[in-house]
Amino acid sequence: MSDQKNLILAIVLCFLIIFGFQYFVEGPQIEQEQQQAEQAQSGAADGSTPVPSASGGDAAIPNAQLPATQNTMSREQSLQKADRVRIYTPTLHGSVSLTGARLDDLTLIDYRETVDPTSPEIKLLSPAGSPRPYYAEFGWSPAPGTTVALPNAQTLWSTEAEELTPEKPLKLTWDNGEGLIFHRTISIDEHYMFAIEQTVENNSGNPVTLYPYGLISRHGTPDTTGFYILHEGPVGVFNDTLEEVDYDDLEDGKAQNFTSTGGWLGITDKFWLTALVPDQNANIKARMSYAPQGARYQTDFLNQQGVTIAAGETAGVTNRIFAGAKEVSVLDAYEEQYKISRFDLAIDWGWFYFLTKPIYFALEFLDKLIGNLGLAIMALTVIIKVILLPLAHKSYVSMSKMKKLQPEMLKLRDKYGDDKQKLNQEMMALYKKEKANPAAGCLPILLQIPIFFALYKVLFVTLLMRHQPFFGYIKDLAAPDPTTVFNLFGLIPWDPPQFLMIGFLPILMGVSMFLQQKLNPQPADPVQAKIFLFMPFFFTYLLASFPAGLVIYWTWNNILSMAQQWLIMKRMGVSVSGDKS
Repeated sequence: MSDQKNLILAIVLCFLIIFGFQYFVEGPQIEQEQQQAEQAQSGAADGSTPVPSASGGDAAIPNAQLPATQNTMSREQSLQKADRVRIYTPTLHGSVSLTGARLDDLTLIDYRETVDPTSPEIKLLSPAGSPRPYYAEFGWSPAPGTTVALPNAQTLWSTEAEELTPEKPLKLTWDNGEGLIFHRTISIDEHYMFAIEQTVENNSGNPVTLYPYGLISRHGTPDTTGFYILHEGPVGVFNDTLEEVDYDDLEDGKAQNFTSTGGWLGITDKFWLTALVPDQNANIKARMSYAPQGARYQTDFLNQQGVTIAAGETAGVTNRIFAGAKEVSVLDAYEEQYKISRFDLAIDWGWFYFLTKPIYFALEFLDKLIGNLGLAIMALTVIIKVILLPLAHKSYVSMSKMKKLQPEMLKLRDKYGDDKQKLNQEMMALYKKEKANPAAGCLPILLQIPIFFALYKVLFVTLLMRHQPFFGYIKDLAAPDPTTVFNLFGLIPWDPPQFLMIGFLPILMGVSMFLQQKLNPQPADPVQAKIFLFMPFFFTYLLASFPAGLVIYWTWNNILSMAQQWLIMKRMGVSVSGDKS
């Protein structure tokens, strides 16, 4: 193994950590343009119509009916089209439409669109007729071969309630005029979980079998981060197995169908989630589908067992829906309280789940202890460095030995450059004499990769960094450094284009990477040397668009690594140039 192989491996692995699971900036830009084109075609949705779907026998889930026209109105105007019951909770504002009993108006009190605390609340659900309809509904499907008047998206439910709060459930009633009276009770806790209790009072004189369903419909392809370390789109857990389906995977018109006992399914954004939670003991059929007109995505489930209501009796079922922020403690509590299978996987913890989640809790604890997330990131990086000290020490000792031998290796290359076999023999003899192993630094680096990637994942996918300030001009650790060298960090009154936004933090990261390279054994090949010299500039430009918190972590990690490596080199009597000191 050559003296540069471990260094090259380290560089390659470094690439894997940062963007091995994502494409470059151009990919998300192209995707965003496609989304904008699709959104231009999106329209209102009002009503429902039975179509083939996931079913119990031939029972069918209604699909949200596609609009006859593409005319839309503002969200505020569409909210005024139906009578509504307001929602008031410590975490949610919104309303329930009495037409269809749809949950189609929700905003998140604790989360704003920008760092300005007076900016609008995050809008999660929006009604039919708005620019981007996104709503949930529950109902009944008839048994195969039967005809029953059932409530649908046009049904006007009656109620005496004026608001829905954690203390006051919303009770709705509708009489089909054929002996069936439908009751629906919607309740909400202090966070984001709604309970939908549906009962049917049978005064028809004959038994009736109905199949309960739930659906979430989203019109228009939403904006996504476009990073391949994060899933956004339809998601669910069926029989304890996580299923993640990208938006574009559904756009060929082929629905994804699943069967399960319990589980959950819905649509996830980076930080927000809307998820159907059926009875965890029920056998369900579930589906994720797409309709091209209006770019409508739908996730739905149907209880295969159905509910039989005997004459003169009342029977029903209770299902739930989560609609809110993906807060780790809240999701974990719901998983435990309602025995929801793997509900915590609504957050994309990734392959290293067993590392990622503990690191999250450690970072959350340090944030509460220190009171500044940026400092908590730096503190956790130090703790991880201490834990990995034995592995890192072995790696840096190996690299220091190789750097110490670099002058001797250059002499051998000059002497035996034309005789590769003799050169390899002399190199191996030199390694044996000095007890140096070129491969010794590789394994420790490989073992450290999962831990540092898990920390990177935590910072990227969880709500911890969102709108959290650091110091000075860094008001949001989840946003890129807002400064740029091209206007002298704000001294020149000029707003450069986005591709020139290279701020102070990315430059500091690039400098730390450049200095760290100087401590490593340098390539003997001039071409390799020039490539490695270019790497800090490339990373500086690339990380300029990354969240500031990630850049702080990467820079601080580089500084700690340099300090550790320098101390080892000094102890071994090796100078930065590789000569004996």
